[in-house]
Parts: sequence; structure tokens; C-alpha cells
Amino acid sequence: MRVHKACIVLALVTGISVGTYAQSTQPVVKFPNDMEFKAPLSPGPQNAVLYGDPTKAGVYVQRTKLAPGLKVMPHWHPDEWRTAVVLSGTLYFGVGEQWDESKLKAYPAGTFYSEPTKTPHFVWAKDGEVILQTTGMGPTGINMIPQKQ
Repeated sequence: MRVHKACIVLALVTGISVGTYAQSTQPVVKFPNDMEFKAPLSPGPQNAVLYGDPTKAGVYVQRTKLAPGLKVMPHWHPDEWRTAVVLSGTLYFGVGEQWDESKLKAYPAGTFYSEPTKTPHFVWAKDGEVILQTTGMGPTGINMIPQKQ
């Protein structure tokens, strides 16, 4: 009981909302055939939102599908925190503000990684289609970094 009260007091003192991370009281189930992937820009990555709303504050989960050969030029995300798991394919991931193939590292299926907020990075589905699942604290977005010619 004391620990529970201490947590509530700590949350109130630090300004953390106790309900911020609470999930719905109803289970969320999405079968693969029910996931509708949408591309905000064509051609580009396709996203299927599985949980929450990535455009609003709060936890969200989404799947992203990268077509074979798709390159996503340097960009960053404003999420408070963000993690991802490569579900299928091999994602080539590089950190930096300029596209540099020498910085790409292969992340095969099963790889888990995190992206600190506003970290500039770029990706390539070099060997074929890649599907990843991202969990983050939104709102999210993609902020492209202009490339030097």
C-alpha cells in the first residue's frame, strides 16, 4: 500500500500522468489479412497502424513495409522514444545526415533496435521487401534532411 501511494505521489510531483501509458480495457487483435498498409507518399514506405494513433501523443504500434530496393533518404523522427523490430527481410540502416552506403549495417529479421529522438538516419531495402514493427511515443512524423549535391 505504501509503495502504491508513493508512486502516485511521485507521479503527481513530477507531472507524469498515471493514465498516460494505460491500455484500453478491450483487447486489440489484428490478423495479418486485416492490416491495411497505406503509403503517405508514393513511392514510399507503407504503414499499417496496429495500436494507438501515431499522429497524437501516446503509445502507438505500427508496421512498415519497404518495397524491394526502396531507399529512404536521411531523416529523423520527433518521437519521445522509438523502438523497432525487423520482422522480415534485411534492413540496411545507417546513421547520419547524408546518404553514405559505407555507414549501412545489415539488420536481419529478428533484429531489435532503438532510435533516440531526432537521430538522423537512412534505410535501404537492398535485398528485397522488408517489414518492421515500430513502437513509439507519439506524435511521430518523418522529417527529411536536404541532401548536398
